[in-house]
Amino acid sequence: MTKKTVRIGCGSGFVNDSALGIAQLLADDSPLDYVIFEYLAEGIMAWLAADEAREPGSGFSKHLLDIHLGPHLATILDRGIRVVTNAGGLNPHGQADAIRRAAAAIGRSPRIAVVSGDDLRPRLDELRALDLKEFYSGAPLPDGITSINAYLGAFPIAQALAAGADIVITGRNVDSALTLGPLIHEFGWTPSDHDQLAGGTAAGHLLECGAQATGGTFTDWRLVPDWATPGFPIAECGADGSFVLTKPAATGGMVSVGTVSEQLIYEVQDVEAYIVPDVVCDFSTARVSAVGSDRVEVSGVTGRAPTSTYKVSATFHDGWRATALFAVMGMDAAERAQRMGDALIRRCRTMLRDRNLPDFSDVRIEVIGAPASHDTFPQELVCRIVARHPDQAGAELIADEGRSVMTTMAQGSTGLGPATVAPVLALHSVLLEKAAVPVFVQVDDRPVESAAIATQGGFDPTTLIRSRFPVEEPTDASEPVPLIALAWGRSGDKANMFNVGIIARDPAYLPYISAALTEQRVADWYRSTSSDGTPPPVRRFDAPGFHCINLTVENALGGGQTAGMRFDPNAKGMAQRLLAMPVAVPAAIARQVVPQLRQLGHHVPELSAA
Repeated sequence: MTKKTVRIGCGSGFVNDSALGIAQLLADDSPLDYVIFEYLAEGIMAWLAADEAREPGSGFSKHLLDIHLGPHLATILDRGIRVVTNAGGLNPHGQADAIRRAAAAIGRSPRIAVVSGDDLRPRLDELRALDLKEFYSGAPLPDGITSINAYLGAFPIAQALAAGADIVITGRNVDSALTLGPLIHEFGWTPSDHDQLAGGTAAGHLLECGAQATGGTFTDWRLVPDWATPGFPIAECGADGSFVLTKPAATGGMVSVGTVSEQLIYEVQDVEAYIVPDVVCDFSTARVSAVGSDRVEVSGVTGRAPTSTYKVSATFHDGWRATALFAVMGMDAAERAQRMGDALIRRCRTMLRDRNLPDFSDVRIEVIGAPASHDTFPQELVCRIVARHPDQAGAELIADEGRSVMTTMAQGSTGLGPATVAPVLALHSVLLEKAAVPVFVQVDDRPVESAAIATQGGFDPTTLIRSRFPVEEPTDASEPVPLIALAWGRSGDKANMFNVGIIARDPAYLPYISAALTEQRVADWYRSTSSDGTPPPVRRFDAPGFHCINLTVENALGGGQTAGMRFDPNAKGMAQRLLAMPVAVPAAIARQVVPQLRQLGHHVPELSAA
């Protein structure tokens, strides 16, 4: 007989997450069945590869034992809480061995399973022969690959749990699989239970980033209590795929329709076809409802048959990047900062020529400003200078010459620490048939088993409904208000693109929001994100179930998280930019929402109807 409810808590949402999460979960009176520790992102795989090159036998994150799991290992095992984590990175067997040693030191002997097969580095020559093309650019596999991993699904995790594992260690998989695997095991879901698998994926998607679902990065940030102790999320999951998201009692943060809706759309592209290995999820049908204090139910997520492929992501060396920061203070600070940046680049280019080194691959000068903290200074700014070069020696010129900027250039400037020089680790993603990726499960020293995975796919994109809100300009709209008065927003990156999810605070506002957020107008709004100042490609996807418009903006991050040069390579501020857009509404709505916005503490700018 299956359990009625399975409670899964998130102990960490990324490798450097706070140590608070797991301590809160264990202090809560309500017992947990599982805890997940989500660690990996594209950049982390590259950094783990660098660690492994320096220290053979590493390649996994030591933070798991040092910060998150290790200090609480005895309590977790004694309470029978099962652990699922992708902190194995490039060496899940090494992580498992480290946990065994830590457990033995406290007199415990948990059953530890390892899921492997995602690391494709040993098969690189074979993959090159397949002529796999990058699915954004069409480029072939590059040279200098440091990591290349398939994003595995949840059924191998479920298989490990069925074999009796207390702790499951994986390498790369989709983040939501850490939650979906336990639900498959507990409820007996099969590969054809698409709606349930989609609901479990939504639960995992909300848990995987930790406190972002419980008030972290929320639009109405002043409403969120006690940032010092943000409550980490718990999903109370049912056999039908629905769940309630909550957090431990007596913690900060908040769980509301707004916080959950924002995180549900985070880093999502097509809301009707959110593709993971086990199912294609349709988030457009999701319903998000408050069911109590800090308790929000998510239901109605539907699913379709999965694809026959895995996403495979490689990281590779693509030159070097130098970053220098200078404080510039006083009158005409912005003009002096720009001139400093231009002069430093010109100086270094002359030196590159003199040393027979190639020119910089790319440069970027950003003047980042804020009102002065000292009232006698008109301005205090930061000049940020970033340059990429094929060689380390070329990039280091920025660091070497940057030290003299404050004595050879503008008055009122000083360096903000030494410049950083680091390798650029770019991202390259392809699709690979699941049948070409054997996956393995091993519990302790038992024989290695092949994971039972459905590889045939079956996803048919012609079945997508493509619901759209009306885009006609309402005839009664006459007063401009900022979009933030009508909606919450959340943005997130994915390679060289980002998404912005806009959720109506009230469904009655949707006609006005929809009319404003046309693809062309949004593209014009983000014109500055493209390298040549032209409007970037924008696609729009509507999600009627939770009153959301999702927008994807392509080729807009200058290379993205691992290779980008911009101040915001993770697109964390892109929703804030869009929330300032003026939206025309009836005068009655304007009179209602502007005072509400001020009560929330948001700035209300003077707007024209442009």
